[in-house]
Amino acid sequence: MREMKDSGIEWIKSIPTDWTVMPNKYLMRKIKEICPRYDGQDILSLTMKGVIVRDLEAGGKMPSSFDGYQFLYAGNLLMCLFDIDVTPRCVGLIKNNGVSSPAYSQFVLNENADAAYYCYYYTMLDNDKTLLHLAKNLRHSLTEDQLGAISIVVPPLSEQRLIASFLDAKCAEIDALTADIQQQIDALEQYKRSVITEAVTKGLNHDAKMKDSGEEWVGAIPDSWEMRKGKYLFAQRNLRGNTVELQLLSPTQRYGVIPQSLYEELSGMSAVKLNEKADLMLLKTIHKGDYCISLRSFQGGFEYSEYEGVVSPAYQVFYPIVKIADGYYKYLFKENGFIEKMNSYTMTLRDGKNIAFADFGNTYIPYPPVGEQKAIADYLDAKCAEIDGIISQKREQISTIEEYKKSLIFEYVTGKKEVPNNE
Repeated sequence: MREMKDSGIEWIKSIPTDWTVMPNKYLMRKIKEICPRYDGQDILSLTMKGVIVRDLEAGGKMPSSFDGYQFLYAGNLLMCLFDIDVTPRCVGLIKNNGVSSPAYSQFVLNENADAAYYCYYYTMLDNDKTLLHLAKNLRHSLTEDQLGAISIVVPPLSEQRLIASFLDAKCAEIDALTADIQQQIDALEQYKRSVITEAVTKGLNHDAKMKDSGEEWVGAIPDSWEMRKGKYLFAQRNLRGNTVELQLLSPTQRYGVIPQSLYEELSGMSAVKLNEKADLMLLKTIHKGDYCISLRSFQGGFEYSEYEGVVSPAYQVFYPIVKIADGYYKYLFKENGFIEKMNSYTMTLRDGKNIAFADFGNTYIPYPPVGEQKAIADYLDAKCAEIDGIISQKREQISTIEEYKKSLIFEYVTGKKEVPNNE
């Protein structure tokens, strides 16, 4: 057991007796060298996977020009010192030269500091947002002076390198295990989607006589099924919820249509508040069993409401006008082929996604016998619950592994554990 002493740092506590403590400014200094004209250098991004080369062909938000970016150099640390409360990862080790946003801060370490070790050190602090209490402005930012004044532990340089090398190997093993479990989750999600597609378009009787549905996204359907236009199965509901007594609901892709308060609790995000009387007069009434969609920003599927209440006027609300089994259409309206069909109506627009209710109304969709609809819904409820249960277990495994990884980094970068001699 190695001898320990108090570090004087609240979030570190004890450290080995041969380690020292000093202000961060004596270990690293900020540099910024602007690239006046972009000349094809790699664009580097700070991510949860470290500082990586950005794939410019992958899309996403892109500046009009990379002129004015800053040069980054391998072996330095890259930090995000703003919005640290919401930025998933605020530190990374630069492993190759390139350019990046000038909003980031690049630090050169002195000869007594190993960049890989201090990347792990600041990753440890970032995991729990330990430094957040120091960022008291609206952008939750740290200044260079604030960062420089923070006390930091300094192991002997040889031990810094030993710890970094050890953690590189251990974290690589952990990351490989996490990636393997994530691949299993992805496969289960794909299997779940295929189960839904098979059931809502082909039914449960594999021996049923089939016929062409006339719709490419549906393919062949059982001979006893019909294909009907959406407007002959559903109608729009345009009642206004002009009373504050009705609860405000939030349509979500993950949870369906749920109370705004529940959405905020589940997601940890604040929903849009509609408190003005003028806004309340515009809200649309939605009943249990209704469906809704934002036709101006179609995101994937129609959402089913388990509640009575009101939704934003940006949403279209519709309800069944024939007898149906709700569960069947809950699954059909979230099926990939149906989503792609709805998305096909947006492809010719220049200003983003925007479909009309008439597009859905004129789309042929399956209408199985109601009893069969219910049987399909019951089957999918049970099957999807089974798959979701397995997925949940695997996500818990990932969570446990990630917590172990955080603990491992903390214990070794603070000297609570010593790298084994045989490593």
